[in-house]
Amino acid sequence: MPLTTPILRTDRLRLRPVREDDADALYEMHSDAHVLRFWDSSPWIERERATRFIAASRSIAEDGSGARVVLERTDDGAFLGWCGLTSWNPEFRSASLGYCLHERAWGHGYATEAARALLDWGFSTLPLNRVQAEADTRNDASRRVLEKCGFTLEGTLREDCIVDGVVSDSWVFGLLRRDRDAGTAGG
Repeated sequence: MPLTTPILRTDRLRLRPVREDDADALYEMHSDAHVLRFWDSSPWIERERATRFIAASRSIAEDGSGARVVLERTDDGAFLGWCGLTSWNPEFRSASLGYCLHERAWGHGYATEAARALLDWGFSTLPLNRVQAEADTRNDASRRVLEKCGFTLEGTLREDCIVDGVVSDSWVFGLLRRDRDAGTAGG
């Protein structure tokens, strides 16, 4: 069953569906080795990857497995990155949270603001019980975003990624509906 990708607004952001005209900004961000240094894949070297990302974003909405949104700053419409609630599994009532922000957006709280808005949408739209997120153990900024959103560190996946010959570990975080509802989730 299709899932309508939302348009959400926060104090500083507009979150909207990924569009064809996002291709240049997506390619610029995902081809930056510094931005992707903690990512689970190499930086993009072919522009076609942006086209495939856009198609995949549309596909997850059409097949009902999630929603991926672009983050725009409301005051000037600047592209800041994307955030997604994907891998929706109705049987397990679980999904995954992911995000990637352009370096110019780092350190301003945009990732936390966007993730909270998308999580609020997800928990109010879907019968979610659990959202999982993973972050490279070298990425303290992403860890802080997840903790501010109420996620609990549940463990470490040792040597789960090898990207361009670099072996890394990932933290696994979980956010349960009961913790959110009880107000015991961090943030």
